[in-house]
Amino acid sequence: MRDVIRRLIFDLRYRFGRPRWDTGIVPPELVALIEGERPPAGRALDLGCGTGTNVMYLARHGWQAAGIDFSPTAIAAARRRAQGDAAETRTRFLVADVASLPDLGPAFDLALDVGCLHSIAADRRPAYAAGLAARLRSGATYLLYAFLPAPGSAGIAREDVLSLFASGFALTRVEEGTGRPSAWYRFARR
Repeated sequence: MRDVIRRLIFDLRYRFGRPRWDTGIVPPELVALIEGERPPAGRALDLGCGTGTNVMYLARHGWQAAGIDFSPTAIAAARRRAQGDAAETRTRFLVADVASLPDLGPAFDLALDVGCLHSIAADRRPAYAAGLAARLRSGATYLLYAFLPAPGSAGIAREDVLSLFASGFALTRVEEGTGRPSAWYRFARR
């Protein structure tokens, strides 16, 4: 029941305006990876993609990019955003639960989560981590931005993030976020 209510709340926020978390801005950490490090374009997965900002960015840089979100309204907006764009054929948007990922085809080379994991109930996070690990190839990069716990709001402690991904991933970098206590994590799939 809790998840149904959360899904409804998120969907209503998208339906009646742009939620504060859906900024339309590609995170500089993703830009630094794609334009700075220039890994070869492959398959990318955006977990909690919202209206598709990062999926479109990746597709415009040659990636086959899939976005997952549990809000049908957000996914409909993402699909509208992609229509007619030269990169549209390299995008795929699905309404799905990131803690119960569907079959998404061949393994991904890159996964991105900007603010989704920290809002998932703690008892569902292991399923998220296992599903993600199963869909990434060995050596794939996983970028995660998450809020740290704060009174009255969602968050996930650094030690919980590290524990959650310890078996299938190697931590390669952690950077403190700006503003609200948060962090960027970069993992490599083992």
